[in-house]
Amino acid sequence: MGLGFLVGIVGGFLLAHAAFSTIQYRGELQITQELFTGPPFNVVIELLVGLGLCLWAGVAVPTKFLSIVPDSDENRVVSLPDNLDFMIFNHRGKVLPSDPNLKLKI
Repeated sequence: MGLGFLVGIVGGFLLAHAAFSTIQYRGELQITQELFTGPPFNVVIELLVGLGLCLWAGVAVPTKFLSIVPDSDENRVVSLPDNLDFMIFNHRGKVLPSDPNLKLKI
């Protein structure tokens, strides 16, 4: 477990605690017959910190980003599964001209 994973767990706990605190606050307001206008300021801060930690963990936990090589053999249509039932070649794009220099008649 790396640092990013632990930060993500802490962020998840903060989000869960903020949700629980908001539900508890709404319950207290219902008991006192007051109107709910929003969560308390400390819960909003806790939500923002938890969101920030989860976002940072989402970027930090995966390994390094790899560039996409367009000429790679792994990106070819040949590497698709052998089941061709879902490959549709008869679609609305056939009305478009195949030559990009031609213009459509409207």
